[in-house]
Amino acid sequence: MPTPQSPLPPLPRLLEAVLDVGSDLELRATLQRVVENAATLTGARYAALGVLGPGDSGLAEFCTTGLTEDERARIEHPPSGLRGLLGALVREPAPLRLTDLTADPRSYGVPPGHPEMHSFLGVPLLVRDEAYGNLYLTEKRDGRPFTSEDEQVARLLAAQAGIAIGNAQLYETARRRERWIEGAAAVTTALLTGEAAADALMTVAERARVLADASAGVILQPTDEGGMEIVAASAPARPGGLIGTVIAPGSAVLEQLLGGEPVFIDDSATDPRMTTPVRHRFGPSMMLPLQAEGRLIGTLALPRRRGDPPYSPAEKLLATQFASQAALALVLADAQQRRERLAVFEDRDRIARDLHDLVVQRLFATGLMLESTQRRTAAEERDAGVHATLGRAVDELRSTVQEVRTAIFTLQQPPADAPTSFRGKVLRETAGATAVLGVQPSVQFTGLVDTRIPDPVAGQLLTALRNALAAASRRTGTSRIRVTVDATVTLPDGRPGVRLTVSADGDVGAAGDGNREEDATTTWQSPL
Repeated sequence: MPTPQSPLPPLPRLLEAVLDVGSDLELRATLQRVVENAATLTGARYAALGVLGPGDSGLAEFCTTGLTEDERARIEHPPSGLRGLLGALVREPAPLRLTDLTADPRSYGVPPGHPEMHSFLGVPLLVRDEAYGNLYLTEKRDGRPFTSEDEQVARLLAAQAGIAIGNAQLYETARRRERWIEGAAAVTTALLTGEAAADALMTVAERARVLADASAGVILQPTDEGGMEIVAASAPARPGGLIGTVIAPGSAVLEQLLGGEPVFIDDSATDPRMTTPVRHRFGPSMMLPLQAEGRLIGTLALPRRRGDPPYSPAEKLLATQFASQAALALVLADAQQRRERLAVFEDRDRIARDLHDLVVQRLFATGLMLESTQRRTAAEERDAGVHATLGRAVDELRSTVQEVRTAIFTLQQPPADAPTSFRGKVLRETAGATAVLGVQPSVQFTGLVDTRIPDPVAGQLLTALRNALAAASRRTGTSRIRVTVDATVTLPDGRPGVRLTVSADGDVGAAGDGNREEDATTTWQSPL
């Protein structure tokens, strides 16, 4: 008995549906319009559109209409498209019309909780002549099977949907590219405003995470042992356990990253190349080298959650370009900060030279004049009050000279990246004094000076060192200066202590008698 035919929908309704499908440039809205119009024009109770995933992964997205909220809640999971009737349409994209799908041997793999369905119509959906997905229609409302006219309407709507989806994809790609370009420009602007190195890396990680819709944005940098360590991490919640995670040497991923090659991973939890202890938390991931001017700064990693869609080729390209731009911005920002620090150093050196060449020399000359006057007043046995006043003036000048020299030493220290260890601070002080002293002091450490000396004692010791170096700078003809820090000494009362010794070989200078050689030694000690 021939199947009853249903008339085509009126032309105005069909044209209206075709125009409605292409009226929105947002991809998700376009897919939903296709499903709803297909159900309306064919009289189907249920309609769905399955979007194909990459490779042979089945359906990556499923848009539906006709299901109530209770029916949606009862369905445990959407169809995968890897088996059964939907799988057959994925493997063989051709129109398929069935009177009763339950009688077809390919009808299996329906998710638990799915409503009962019988009549079925499936139509492939092509975008730019490539398979994009399938349009599924089930259960005509009048109880009859789908007709050839219904199939024609569905095919016509699918063809128009392919054009609309292609336009929506182009629009979405353009919007995504625009966002990545704006993000790269924002990162460049932020980095060139003078952010610290750690803040600059966090800026790159944060912006890339948002643009890539990733669950985390991570920056790794090479370690001295040949591996890579996470030094900055951005996540919507606190990125617990990420900072400090290390990719050990020998990893296949590490070899690619250190070679400046990007790494794209479909599932971090199961990929054998991934060896970090946090890999089980993530799914698709991109690991992009931050490389500029032949220099590898680090790696930008953008992992997504498990079950999230993999990165598309367009996303991989845009993220790679962003990483290159960010790396260049990091290099430029570092160069700018170095220039600014150099300008500060040069300015401080100029001030120190001016203080030494002008102020100190004039104060020293004035002191010599006062000493000479003091000696004459003493020889002529004049007013004792004048003699005492001159003595106090000479003492004040000597104290002022010492304070100015100490200020000169302080000016010659790097203000931004000063060392944090006690050993480094002592070396910085002695190196900074070289220009004023005219000789490079030799420094010797005994014992665990960085771990045994507490901060308060270290501060007092550094002050004593500056004063001793300032005193040594007052001596003329100094030929050698020795600085010794001994953290193994035992004080007279039996307590462990630290001793600083500064020895200077040279002339006594103008304050002494003649120019005979003399070894001046300053000692300072404190309990630990």
